Amino acid sequence: MLKTVTLLLISIALFGCNENRVSEVKESEKIGILIVNHGSVAESWRNMLLDIEKNVEEDLLKNVKITDVKTAFMEYTEPSIATRMKEFDEEGYSQVVVVPVFLTVSSHYSHDIPVIVGLSSDPKIKAELDKEKIEVYRAKARVTITPPLDYSSILKKNIEKRVKVLSDNPENEGVLLVAYGDKQYNQQWEEMVENIGKFLKIKTGHNDIAYAWCGHLVGYSSTPTENGIKKLLELDDNVLVVPVLIANDPYFQRDIIQKAVDNVKYIQDAILPDNNVNNWVRDIAIKTVEDL
Repeated sequence: MLKTVTLLLISIALFGCNENRVSEVKESEKIGILIVNHGSVAESWRNMLLDIEKNVEEDLLKNVKITDVKTAFMEYTEPSIATRMKEFDEEGYSQVVVVPVFLTVSSHYSHDIPVIVGLSSDPKIKAELDKEKIEVYRAKARVTITPPLDYSSILKKNIEKRVKVLSDNPENEGVLLVAYGDKQYNQQWEEMVENIGKFLKIKTGHNDIAYAWCGHLVGYSSTPTENGIKKLLELDDNVLVVPVLIANDPYFQRDIIQKAVDNVKYIQDAILPDNNVNNWVRDIAIKTVEDL
């Protein structure tokens, strides 16, 4: 009987120690997760990105090393990246893992964000950010930036699912992928949409797949989308137009792409919402924290 009571007391003591250890880890490490996105003047766009934080916060905070999860917009609206990094510093965080919800490498991902958080001091990029009134803040906390979305297979599976919703007869349909584009990283953006196209040929049976840009690279014009549709209609009776855009912004989905489509299949949708994206944010954040 005495032995049983002694073992029970030891178990209680060990449980108490474990609780203390969790508390001590969270207090001493102070690791934060910052989910970063481009930002938009459209509330519908911002809400889709804020929903990611809501969906992953509980799971991330189960990790004893993670103390807080925040979201930041790179431009157009608050909270900005600088605002959030200041908050982490004021709250005594030792490390911040930045998870950019960006499709692939771009000037924003590769140059702007590192300068904004103080990992780079490129004067040319700094001048451009100043011109756009994007604040730069060199954080006291150590900052780690994770890879973009096309690091995984999520984009391909997302587009596959959305193509299948639109499709009736793959043998007589062309698919036009419409993405933002990036002048400096045009090769990487072309590789991204071409890889999606190769995936679709296998998974959905569509043989004629093209892409068009709709962003700054083409002056936010509907013309590339119109031209892409015309070329595909030379090969097929029907065309499916699919936005390869992270969230739903009326300026792109309605004012640019919608104006270009006529008698072709198109839904004003986006990559989000997608629970696979939520899982990706959660998993890559935890993996990065564990590797610190």
